[in-house]
Amino acid sequence: MNKGTMFRTAGLCALLAGLAACGNTSTDETSATGILGTLRDTVRQEVAQRREGSKPAAPAKTQQQRAAEALRVNPGPLVMVDFEKLGQTPIMAMTGQNGAMRTFMTPAEEALILRNGMLVGTRGLGNDLSVAEPQTEALIRAGRSGNGQRVMRYFSGDGLERPLQFDCTVAPGPNAGVMIESCKGHGVSFQNNYMVQGSQIPVSRQWVGPALGYVTIQTLRP
Repeated sequence: MNKGTMFRTAGLCALLAGLAACGNTSTDETSATGILGTLRDTVRQEVAQRREGSKPAAPAKTQQQRAAEALRVNPGPLVMVDFEKLGQTPIMAMTGQNGAMRTFMTPAEEALILRNGMLVGTRGLGNDLSVAEPQTEALIRAGRSGNGQRVMRYFSGDGLERPLQFDCTVAPGPNAGVMIESCKGHGVSFQNNYMVQGSQIPVSRQWVGPALGYVTIQTLRP
């Protein structure tokens, strides 16, 4: 499988069932024949519902099927995001762009802000990352080893930003084209992994913060 195919493959579906209620009319307005007809209809509905309920549920779509469907119905840039702590793998569509900064959003208005594939903010997820300021970004994109600081600013309950500063080391990973950023500070350590292609990062695993943990981001359509 080539890398282009890998980026286009990357699922969960739920089925909901509803119950219908029947209304009544007074005995003064309903004949005996009408009552029997209503009873017959009710029985038929219950039998049909039981038969329908006995059918096996449709299998959940795979990540590959979800990705293929999203690519078919949405012509714009798309990413698939795996929130490890949340247990969710939504497909997000680009809803805005400002230079190299792109906002990708779910229908529930949960958003990631990416700069050529590097995570720089989140919105609508709770415990959001207001902005990330990685001094290591140039090293990562150039495929060079080195050191730098990373500042992560988070929204607090009072609406103010709270910055956390980390010391980071960048070095090539064991696989060609993969750069690893290892950071620590404030009693926390984490490791970001980036697959770098030119100026883009089409696949990555990045740490959002203490509450949201890691996300894996795959580009479906750049």
